[in-house]
Amino acid sequence: MRFCTLTLCALALTSCGSSVDDGPVDVVIIGEPESLFQEGVRLAPAAQHLRAATHEGLVALDASGQVIPAIAERWIITDDGQSYIFRLRDSTWPDGEEISAADVRVLLNDNLRRLRGTSLGLDLAKVTEVRAMTGRVVEVRLSAPMPEFLRLLAQPEMGLIRDGGGAGPMIAAREEQLGRLSALPPQERGLPARQDWEETSRPMTVRSLPEDEAVAAFANGDADILLNGQLANFPSAQLGPLSQGNIRIDPAFGLFGIVIRNDDGVLADPQRREALSMAVDREEMIAPFGLGGWQSTTWIVPLELLEPVTTGDERWQDLSMPERRSIAARRIAAWESESGEEAILTLALPRGPGSDLMFEQIAADWRDIGLTIERVDLGERSDLELRDRLARYSSPRWFLNQFNCELDIGLCSEAADALVSQSLTTRDPRAKALLFAEAHSILVREEIFIPLGVPVRWSLVRGTINAYQPNQWGLHPLFPLSQPTI
Repeated sequence: MRFCTLTLCALALTSCGSSVDDGPVDVVIIGEPESLFQEGVRLAPAAQHLRAATHEGLVALDASGQVIPAIAERWIITDDGQSYIFRLRDSTWPDGEEISAADVRVLLNDNLRRLRGTSLGLDLAKVTEVRAMTGRVVEVRLSAPMPEFLRLLAQPEMGLIRDGGGAGPMIAAREEQLGRLSALPPQERGLPARQDWEETSRPMTVRSLPEDEAVAAFANGDADILLNGQLANFPSAQLGPLSQGNIRIDPAFGLFGIVIRNDDGVLADPQRREALSMAVDREEMIAPFGLGGWQSTTWIVPLELLEPVTTGDERWQDLSMPERRSIAARRIAAWESESGEEAILTLALPRGPGSDLMFEQIAADWRDIGLTIERVDLGERSDLELRDRLARYSSPRWFLNQFNCELDIGLCSEAADALVSQSLTTRDPRAKALLFAEAHSILVREEIFIPLGVPVRWSLVRGTINAYQPNQWGLHPLFPLSQPTI
């Protein structure tokens, strides 16, 4: 991160807990306190937000999740969709040196190298070359067209880091587990100078806190914005008058379900793994949360992303829930009879009141088919594990990459991986769609995952904050949130 010594105004709070217009915007992000200052490429949500605020890439995301210029002031995409040519803005690094195309080429390649072995690295596998064409022009070449490539370049992990520093748009000073942020002057960001620039962005403080402490900070008036709420802690957002007019729910998009960590014992056969998925009543599971509009699913990849190659309904549509559980119970009973063992599995869930509710429902569903489930914390050894992840872009390839065998997160399929790899050089859209549909069919047939529905992301936002916008990507850039309140 880029750190410096900042002098900030003291935070003033009104009696109702809202900060005054000239005070800092106080942000708290649910997570472990030390996660705010994570380095590397595997970033917790708090570190993603801080990285995006202090280390721009070629492009960035705005408050609504749309791609906007950053270090690159403009770009063109060639007719074949395989070359992105960026014109850099006239700006400098923290040490005053001009940001050059040669710098960007080296730093982009460094990021791509560090991301190998991660799901984001797999998403970026179409990049074949980064070239410095002139002093301020960079070209990125792809193996095949990728309509949402710019969205990947805008990810926080693709921010450019030079000698430990970034190019803004904000600078951060660390005070133990607190980050103090302030906007860079426009001229240092390659923008026209303006005399009143300090009035266009308030200073900001950022902390990462466990769920109960984060909610208490908002309730006590010590935070203007709370980010990264998930289903595991959603009941905490509904505590009395605190929540009135403050809860914002993102139309989140991604994976939410249960990863199968091994294929031993009762999990050795795809039909028995299917039995677990069949038995879950997804609508009943979500009912205690009161989340109207939540979308359940029985597929790994949303079918609308596979159209027109694949269409259809949710799985087991012709069976009632009692019929589904009857089939599942027979499969579990047959295994117990043959093996002489009891069907007992462990499920890893994050801590939180929402996880408690979800576990009660799933455990009851599986108890009805003769399966006993024991709960453990995330990070502990388990047979099953909740996977709650937001998509980076809206393509079947993102969903399929989450189960790539290189990631070693649970069951996978090398055959499916090979099809996804083949898609990297496939230029014909229909041929590529067919490869994705076939890979998805393999993963479904092998029952490597128990899909539940869309992820849940929520925030608490004071009425004085006018720049917050819900979006499906679950990232809320800090720089726009620092804009003056109304």
